[in-house]
Amino acid sequence: MIDSSSWAQRLGGDTFLAQTCFRAHKVIRSNGDITPSLLTWGDLNEIVAAHRLEPPRMRLSRAGEAVPATAYSILRTNRRGVSWYEPQPAEFHARLAEGASLVIDAIDQIHPPVREAAIGLERFFRTPVQVNAYASWTAEEGFGTHWDDHDVVVLQLEGFKRWKIYGPTRQAPAWRDVEAPEGPTGEPITDIVLAAGDMLYLPRGWWHAVSADQGSSSLHLTFGLATQAGADFLRWLCDDLRASTTVRADVPRFATPEEQAEYLAAVRKEVLAALEDPAVLDRWERSLDTTHPGRPRLSLPYLAVVPPQPGITVQLTVPRARVDQDAEAVTFSGAGNEWTFALPVAPVLHLLTDGKPIALGDLANESGLTVGQAAEVVTTLVIGQAVAVVGGSR
Repeated sequence: MIDSSSWAQRLGGDTFLAQTCFRAHKVIRSNGDITPSLLTWGDLNEIVAAHRLEPPRMRLSRAGEAVPATAYSILRTNRRGVSWYEPQPAEFHARLAEGASLVIDAIDQIHPPVREAAIGLERFFRTPVQVNAYASWTAEEGFGTHWDDHDVVVLQLEGFKRWKIYGPTRQAPAWRDVEAPEGPTGEPITDIVLAAGDMLYLPRGWWHAVSADQGSSSLHLTFGLATQAGADFLRWLCDDLRASTTVRADVPRFATPEEQAEYLAAVRKEVLAALEDPAVLDRWERSLDTTHPGRPRLSLPYLAVVPPQPGITVQLTVPRARVDQDAEAVTFSGAGNEWTFALPVAPVLHLLTDGKPIALGDLANESGLTVGQAAEVVTTLVIGQAVAVVGGSR
């Protein structure tokens, strides 16, 4: 599993976050720590065969345009009238050979090794992560020269991929923006080829063009990092300010100019007071961590209570959960919920927040609780959608 410490080591840890993140691109050449086993060609073949991945979830793209699904699939309809596009291998291969690129969005949702890698990266960046898979075979640029509205970490898995990077033409462009950035001119600021195991970090808004022009098939993953811009912070602040009667009150649209001026002064006072709180950004970040639903999963066959069986294995489903402890109790926050436990439960919570699967027996041994007590804690968190049973069930 690629956990947060592995990602931190490869990217550069706190130095990367302080000096490179959001500011500049970075190429990290392979040192053997991360292998292409996250996703193989065999895995990709099986995913396409076993899942009904409709466009745009799975698509072929050429010259920046989506290839019609009818050019590589047949529309099937079963006897109950349910229709779907079934890929036809010969036509699928032909479109790829002609220069199209294969894209599968959110592959982390259907392929566990990629999901675990995404969780590790989320722990490092403390923001939601979505992973897309890209495969291509020719020197044709499947998407043309373009920019993304989120930062990305690229991991080359198989073959080679050329990246022409032009940099940004508008500072911090966004999906919802007042104007679109102009296309780049001139030569790229860097022209690199990624080999298997290499990584690339690219901030949002940086124009780039990508092709498999090295004469071999290419497969890579792009880990997209959800943007946390000032506009997102201000939206949270507006919601937080609803505690104020002034903010909740109706805007005096029909009042006199003097009354409207008094209203604006009152609102300004509330907003400035909130912004002057030195802890406001910490509160916002904590809210992001503890309210995000994470990656919920079922715990079948257990519908209500996780039985006290030492071999049952559980795992946290909210990578950015918080554990706070004082002299009297320990509090666990995640998935929009908060639970307070007695102090002896603290070791269990810290073990869970490591993010790795762990058996109830190990939780008990490491914490000094009984297996039954560990199961009770886990049951509470399973009901709250912050933990799930992932193994050892009957």
